[in-house]
Amino acid sequence: MGAPYRGRFAPSPTGPLHAGSLVAALASWLDARRNGGTWLVRIEDVDTPRCVPGADRLILDQLARCGLHADEPPLWQSARSTMYRQALDRLIADGQAYPCACSRKDIEEALALQGRPRVRGREAPYPGTCRNGLHGRPARAWRLRVPDGIVRWQDRRLGPQQQDVASEVGDFVLLRADGLWAYQIAVVVDDAGQGITSVVRGEDLADNTARQLLLQRALGVPAPSYLHTPLVLGANGEKLSKQNGAHALDLSDALRTLNEAAAVLGLPPQAGTVADALTAWVRQWPFLQSAGD
Repeated sequence: MGAPYRGRFAPSPTGPLHAGSLVAALASWLDARRNGGTWLVRIEDVDTPRCVPGADRLILDQLARCGLHADEPPLWQSARSTMYRQALDRLIADGQAYPCACSRKDIEEALALQGRPRVRGREAPYPGTCRNGLHGRPARAWRLRVPDGIVRWQDRRLGPQQQDVASEVGDFVLLRADGLWAYQIAVVVDDAGQGITSVVRGEDLADNTARQLLLQRALGVPAPSYLHTPLVLGANGEKLSKQNGAHALDLSDALRTLNEAAAVLGLPPQAGTVADALTAWVRQWPFLQSAGD
């Protein structure tokens, strides 16, 4: 029998929640409740230059107004630097992480010399320039040494998934040149530290899964199951985001706003109170965790 279900909603405090982020929050809460588990909130604020003062507290207030209450006190990633450092030191000691001296311009020039021009809208894959040493240049960042081979996993909504991380992404950053911790290591360390068994998040983050699986293997920590939810699209057909004109949630009628989020998840509208609606959606939530997850 697997570990008791533990899920989380992990917003970045770059502004208030919008319609897209509420879909992910509602889905993760419903999945935890439907599977008889624990639901946590983690404030992912390691990218401090992008964080807006007070946005973390505003997000917690928005969740509460929607009836989404965490079962344990929230965790802030900005207080977890020591844990990320310990994880990186372990990877370095095991030979699985190495220093990198490359700037973005260096990477693009190296790829061009290899006949691999950058694809617009996609991060340039790292060409491995510093894999075998810095050659006298000063270190700027630390990277994970990615093994060759296809990474495969089963998404609870999207089905079978795979990615060749070595060729599509390359050795990815763990500690950035500006001294900030990269998203991948912070998420993996905190999911392991909080005992997360099930990750429910937006489909735009599905591309991160293979890298996180590799990092979990490198650190010897369990891999959670993954469920990626449908995205809310803006007027231009792209993912709704703060950079794409997303407005803060209108919670003057919280039930109406929750009904709009539920519709994206394929759930029927509800009347009555917010609590009544949440109770109904828990019963109707289709993604019951299987014994093998």
